[in-house]
Amino acid sequence: MSAPHAPTPPLKQQADDDNEIHDVATFRDAGRNAVTPVALFPEPVALAVVNAFADIVTRAKKSVAATNPDSDGIVRSQTFEEGDVYMIEKPFDGFFADRYIMDFYDVTERDICSRMHLHTGLRFVRMMTGPDTRIRVGSLSPFDITDVPGVTPFHPATFEDALPDAPAGVHRTRYNLIVPPCSFVDMQIPRGVSHQFNAIGPHAVIDSVHPEESIEVFREQMSGYKMMAQTVFLADELPAATTCVDTVTGH
Repeated sequence: MSAPHAPTPPLKQQADDDNEIHDVATFRDAGRNAVTPVALFPEPVALAVVNAFADIVTRAKKSVAATNPDSDGIVRSQTFEEGDVYMIEKPFDGFFADRYIMDFYDVTERDICSRMHLHTGLRFVRMMTGPDTRIRVGSLSPFDITDVPGVTPFHPATFEDALPDAPAGVHRTRYNLIVPPCSFVDMQIPRGVSHQFNAIGPHAVIDSVHPEESIEVFREQMSGYKMMAQTVFLADELPAATTCVDTVTGH
């Protein structure tokens, strides 16, 4: 009989800390993010889809039910660094996953970018853009990009730069990928793998599945479901927008 597996250790030092910072100089990704281009759409179609998802998040922010704990203590409408989020589907006994919709902030409007971070559990995200909008995705590891001839509709632009908010004397390469306007792009994010999303333009949303949400809360010994608490940041402060604009196109 094989020996039982040791329990997976937690990633966080303080389970409910909304702003836990880990040392970016010593951090190493547990794997790589996998990116799959899905589709390109005409501008009116892409705009209609993105606006429909964004409207759900907007309605949730105004909802008394969504902004207060439900019978399970879950607050569905939350805020994260990249935008407002709404837990459209929640976990329940026998089903450990949930689903969030995020309506991105436009980094050029706020003049700040989100920080590089990682999560306490794996994530699946579908990034969706409308007209005149791109999403810049960053990681401290190269992306694995799906390319199936005859099926994959396009290959996203990629480039490298230096992580802009690293401490003095620390150099980390940042790997970047651009989600183009009017497209769907999927990303599979393993637990403990760095990433950041920043939208350049007004029309960008994410449909995000968290397949082990209940397991994360139990494993990390958290007191509840909260996006910020399920996150580990790799920088102290949000950097300026100039550090995450699209350097491929110059915007």
